Amino acid sequence: MRHSIRFMTLMLCSVAAAASAHAGELPRLRTEDGRHALLVDGKPYLMLGAQVHNSSNYPSVLPQVWPVMQALSANTIEIPVAWEQFEPTEGRFDYSWVDTLLAQARKNDMRVVLLWFGSWKNGDSTYTPEWVKSDTKRFPRLQKRDGRPTTTLSPLGEATLAADRKAFVALMRHLREVDREHTVIMVQVENEIGSHGVARDYSPAAERLFAQQVPEDIRRASGKQSGTWAEVFGKEADQAFAAWTYARFVQEVAVAGKAEKNLPLYTNAAVFDATGTAMAAQVASGGPNWNVLPIWKTAAPALDLIGPDLYLPLEKTYLGLLDRYARPDNALFVPETSNAIWAVRFFWAALGRGAIGWAPFGMDATSYSNYPLGARKLDPATIEAFAAPYRLFRPIARDWAAIASKHPTWGTAKNSAGEDSTSMGSWKISVTYGRNNFDIPWPGMEPPPWAKEPVGGGVVAQLGPNEFLVAGQYSRFQFMPVDPAVNGQIMSAEEGTFIDGRWQASRRWNGDQISYGFNFNEQPALLRVKLSTY
Repeated sequence: MRHSIRFMTLMLCSVAAAASAHAGELPRLRTEDGRHALLVDGKPYLMLGAQVHNSSNYPSVLPQVWPVMQALSANTIEIPVAWEQFEPTEGRFDYSWVDTLLAQARKNDMRVVLLWFGSWKNGDSTYTPEWVKSDTKRFPRLQKRDGRPTTTLSPLGEATLAADRKAFVALMRHLREVDREHTVIMVQVENEIGSHGVARDYSPAAERLFAQQVPEDIRRASGKQSGTWAEVFGKEADQAFAAWTYARFVQEVAVAGKAEKNLPLYTNAAVFDATGTAMAAQVASGGPNWNVLPIWKTAAPALDLIGPDLYLPLEKTYLGLLDRYARPDNALFVPETSNAIWAVRFFWAALGRGAIGWAPFGMDATSYSNYPLGARKLDPATIEAFAAPYRLFRPIARDWAAIASKHPTWGTAKNSAGEDSTSMGSWKISVTYGRNNFDIPWPGMEPPPWAKEPVGGGVVAQLGPNEFLVAGQYSRFQFMPVDPAVNGQIMSAEEGTFIDGRWQASRRWNGDQISYGFNFNEQPALLRVKLSTY
């Protein structure tokens, strides 16, 4: 047990000591043994993110952004760069927004994820410049079956690809020249790609491609036999074909951008369900939904990851989609989630699945609301709900990221059953929700105020056979040996944090604090727990 403590301390100290040596190193993703870490300045980094509203990408709005970021204890802001503002006149690039954003982000001690709103945003093409929107011959639209054009640019438009790629290259080149500190740690290519109301492009050019044989690499990645798109993919043929066309487009843009500055790149997925695919042809068809990830991974290998946008308050859907995107070949990152209070509990579940980052959407004081996807109003209580776990993890964001990239982790969020459990090594971990700190059948005893609210969660990292880090909120954790013939006991439970890579205990929990398990209430806490058997 002491050996595992020394190992953890030495590992964290070595990471901290190397910080200055790696200053200026490009951010990158590291994958080892199926676990992922985002390295920023050469060290693992956990993104405690927050994304602003779509139209908050202007200097005049930033005064309404930074106070919310500080109140959240976020360490990373996600914010758009729209093609229409970056290249309002063809061939003339306006860098003023990016320069203003970078300068203010540094003053506010905030890392940045830039969101490139290029040819598509939420499946439409509303953020393209007017010179693109007005020239439908040069920049063809995606066509319906009857030949009518939509408002969405076709992913098969060669001029569209060339223009989008040229603008993205200019953006990445500018980051290479002016962002030597790597304030920008990652860039999103396009936004929620996928058509709505029409499954794919039905233009003559698209029909000719659709009738051809599926490329061999796509077929093999999907585990299919040879044939045309209709023959190989059946009822999902339109969606699969659309995914291939969009992914090829994104690949060209991403490769060209990385040639200028090799930052981690990703795109986000407008997902709908974790199990069925019946609606796949109608909802964000062609986007990187989980059932076409093999196509996207094959056709767009320049993307470092693909992240799901999670807005449905359905526990099985949310948790199921986390599992769909937490893959050995895909680092889990939730670039958008609801900013309603119910979503906070899934932060813990994402952490337990090794997430490199998580971000609620719409976190600024512009008074706009995307209700019912998000909170009706971003009031202080809503901000505080997200800030509470962020405050706990911001000082230890690098420590946690380093530990999670090397050790098993598990996360839980309150569910309808009111309980959850798992096994880690020889220990069974049980979690219950809505309980008082004392289980005493007292007459008239009332449950805690949050008992029926959709709040609560926690995360565990296993440091050694009998040693764990445990953090949680509105939840109770209990550890018991998996073997019922063995008794277990708590050797110590220290509340604390990491300072300069070393564990610093502030107090030990004992007596009332451990009699009924480890109870986490309104304010989350971090424990280092050591157990033994007898």
